[in-house]
Amino acid sequence: MIPEQTDVLVVGGGPTGLLLAGDLARAGVAVTLVEKHAHGSDLTRAFAVHARTLEQFDARGVAEEVLGGGNTIAELRIFGDIHIRLGALLDSRFPYLLITPQSRVEEVLRKRAVEHGANLVAAAELVTFTDTGDGVAAQIRYEDSIRHVRAAYLVGADGYRSRVREVLGLPFPGKAVLKSIMLADVLLREEPRDVLTVNGVGDAFAFIAPFGDGWYRIFAWNRHDQAPDSAPLDLDELRENTRRALGTDFGMHDPRWMSRFHSDERQVESYRVGRVFLAGDAAHVHSPAGGQGMNTGLQDAANLGWKLAAAVRGWAPDGLLDSYHAERHPVGREVLRSSGAIIRAAMLESKIGQFARNTVARGALALPPIAHRIAGSVSGIGFTYPRPHGAHHLVGTRATDIALTGEVDRLYEALREGKFVLVANAPVAVNGQAERVLVAVAADPEQPPMLVRPDGYIAWVGDRHTMVDPGAALRDWVRTA
Repeated sequence: MIPEQTDVLVVGGGPTGLLLAGDLARAGVAVTLVEKHAHGSDLTRAFAVHARTLEQFDARGVAEEVLGGGNTIAELRIFGDIHIRLGALLDSRFPYLLITPQSRVEEVLRKRAVEHGANLVAAAELVTFTDTGDGVAAQIRYEDSIRHVRAAYLVGADGYRSRVREVLGLPFPGKAVLKSIMLADVLLREEPRDVLTVNGVGDAFAFIAPFGDGWYRIFAWNRHDQAPDSAPLDLDELRENTRRALGTDFGMHDPRWMSRFHSDERQVESYRVGRVFLAGDAAHVHSPAGGQGMNTGLQDAANLGWKLAAAVRGWAPDGLLDSYHAERHPVGREVLRSSGAIIRAAMLESKIGQFARNTVARGALALPPIAHRIAGSVSGIGFTYPRPHGAHHLVGTRATDIALTGEVDRLYEALREGKFVLVANAPVAVNGQAERVLVAVAADPEQPPMLVRPDGYIAWVGDRHTMVDPGAALRDWVRTA
């Protein structure tokens, strides 16, 4: 049902909106999510779940459930026979790429959101809204009538054609990077050798990913066939372009659905306007190279959720909500750059250019510091947030899964309560802040004390040889309401 009042109104029921709704509901915030589709979108474009996203799922207790619906690969192929060896480069509980359809991710996140008490409303479309200064007044079209909803905050997670962004009047600067991408769900007579099959040969590109039920999603592109999105797609055309890029079409047959779309590179200039926020594809879209789109949106939600909960519940430090844009906009910009560089390199047409690209890529990946940096960027593990002047070098970085003693034996299990985690080398008291801070004792006595944010990033690091001072550690992050 559509309530007259809610703490947070989330527009868009894709992965980003669902993760955010689940986090807010877990924190005890009244959240209503509206999705204009009656049964969700039938378009699954994303199939890649990277290590950092799996860590975020682990911190919510759903990683194993998501993993159960897909296949993992420890090497990511980029140009022909050039591989990024994730298994050897990622210091993570999940040193691989998970291949599973976006629809599976949405299924798990939808279930979690409902279990935590989020109000999810399908076939409900945002018409308009007004930021009143002390809240947001929205109009929702639902069951042939206009419903009026009052919220403290509104989040647009409503995709590339975001109605929230449109009402705000924000430009979405950028350009199309790939036009006329062919898209289809097909059956195959020959099963591909690799879980993820992808290759570019300069004038053609193809990608094949499994749904896990016998059906496969095909993406294909031909530099010399740039038909508009509205042009019909023929199976023979899809077969020809797949063979051009992969050497075979694997005997594809009986498509249940075919279409075309184009891929843009765009980013909104501000992720926050007053009491309204943008996340996921509503804020940024990138080329499909690297499979980072859905992952970047999910990590937007992980960053924003706990901050909105703090604001609603009255204990957010000054500037906390502004830090969402300050932290996530640079990440979105970097993903645009890196994914754009990969797709442009993959689409090099000249043989000389391809040779030079492959030579440089092989040389770079042979150097451990560069290889780790590339793997960290693609997987999301390497992204960091701004660090205050003079702070410890680990502040702003993603926390590793530190071993703990007691009932909870590792950090990401401790994070499942949605609280800050103060990791110490001995029990300490957090007077008056136990509702927001969980104290954990590190298994390694040499582990320096640190305060880990609810999204798994390090907020503070102390001296391992001195007693932890919770007051100093928490002063700027967790205040009394």
